Parts: sequence; C-alpha cells; structure tokens
Amino acid sequence: MEMLFQKLDKIVELLESQKLVHKTVLNFNEACLVLDISPSHLYKLTSARQIPHFCPQGKKLYFKREELDQWLQRNRQNTVQEIEAMVDKDIANQKGKYIKQPKH
Repeated sequence: MEMLFQKLDKIVELLESQKLVHKTVLNFNEACLVLDISPSHLYKLTSARQIPHFCPQGKKLYFKREELDQWLQRNRQNTVQEIEAMVDKDIANQKGKYIKQPKH
C-alpha cells in the first residue's frame, strides 16, 4: 500500500512539473523549481537585480518563463571544436594578409 502512495505522489509531482512547462508567468516558488535554485539564492539574485523579475504590488515576485530561459542560457561556453574552428579561420585570415598580391 505504501508503494502505491509513493507512485501516486510521483505521478502528482510529474503532472505539476508539466504544468510549469506551459505557464508563461511564474510565481517565486515556481521560478525556484524551474531554475533549480534555493529560495534564498533567488532572493539574492532579485535584490541585486541580476535576474529579470516583476513586482507588481511591491511584495510578490513574478517571472516570465521566456526571460528565465534566456537568463539560464547566458554566458555560453564554446566547445573545443568551435574554438579550433575560430582559430583556423583567424589563421587563414592572417595568412591572406601577408601574401603579396601580384601587381597588374
């Protein structure tokens, strides 16, 4: 019987998380879940104005899902392959500068 309750709890949890995927505006607790950070960390980010948020009545905080997604995707790190491609391109451009073009 206990196992059945655990499975039901898991199903409810999954349904709740699916509901979050479709919401465009999130409350504070939902934003913590989406960002996978603690409430205290999110409070620090909002008070330092490091994350976009709304405070329509001066107390409760709300977040646009799209803005949170953009915030999560900031400071992208290039892969080794991308860095190598940039270096190869730069080297090719530098070589082109030093090759003398024939005069006509």
